[in-house]
Amino acid sequence: MSSRAALLIGKITHARKEWEALSSTLTLKEYPDGNRDDFIKNCQSGQYDDVVAIYRSNASNKVTGPFDAELLSVLPKSLKYICHNGAGYDNIDIAACSQKGISVSSTPVAVNNATADVGIFLLIGALRHAYVPLSAIREGKWQGQTTLGHDPQGKVLGILGMGGIGREMAHRAKAFGMKIQYHNRSRLSPELEGGATYVSFDDLLATSDVLSLNLALNESTRHIIGAKEFQKMKEGIVIVNTARGALIDEKALVQALESGKVSSAGLDVYENEPEVEEGLLKNPKVFLLPHIGTMTYETQKDMELLVLNNLRSAVEKGELITQVPEQKSR
Repeated sequence: MSSRAALLIGKITHARKEWEALSSTLTLKEYPDGNRDDFIKNCQSGQYDDVVAIYRSNASNKVTGPFDAELLSVLPKSLKYICHNGAGYDNIDIAACSQKGISVSSTPVAVNNATADVGIFLLIGALRHAYVPLSAIREGKWQGQTTLGHDPQGKVLGILGMGGIGREMAHRAKAFGMKIQYHNRSRLSPELEGGATYVSFDDLLATSDVLSLNLALNESTRHIIGAKEFQKMKEGIVIVNTARGALIDEKALVQALESGKVSSAGLDVYENEPEVEEGLLKNPKVFLLPHIGTMTYETQKDMELLVLNNLRSAVEKGELITQVPEQKSR
């Protein structure tokens, strides 16, 4: 058995066989459930002193909490790689990992289709004010207080963050006859743009009929949409967010919905999950989902396999397949 080990935090559901196959080259250790304090004690007692790579499952935040400076300080000195299951990785302190020489990977690409599908579902649901009739029929009120919605055809979809998910949103929205514009920190190549129009951040806010948030959460993007930004938008704009809740100042969104500046919203993510701002829960103009963007069998399996492929590549070749961009640009 190898003197090098891999540690699984949380559980693997769909690719258990592939995880176990790594036992030919690595000692496999697992911390499937428990709490942060016990995990820290395990680290301090030397249980993981041979661990070179961690598989951080999608639900591991519930087990150990965030990989912040405190947790990183007790992780074994042998650790070189953290392979995270999730497109978002705001619960890992990447700068601190980099300082410690720990490389981090996430699971882009694997999540693109499922998240974009949910984004379009929310977009159409918000345009049609679908929450009202969905609730009414279950309450035996038929259409209830259902009002006229809007068609997507001819509307301008503004995508903030034209990465893999944003591009899949654009591809789907075109099929509904929408015009696509986007803003990134830097413009994409014509091949990746796919006919979408590149605009400034302020122009995106001012000229979009629907705004879809598809960017990563970090200190520079937290509350990128707040009261000041809502003021710049068209009257009656529709907001869709499948990325991270804290990209939006939720209290400002509640006010914008109540004033009519935002006509409706479709949300899969929230600032303080699983808590949801009461003003959003009570507003019938908001189409809400409980963070189910990647919850399909196919996507969950693809994500697990990508984490394992990263882990295998790390220990065999010394490189990650989908290393986080903050580290790739170093």
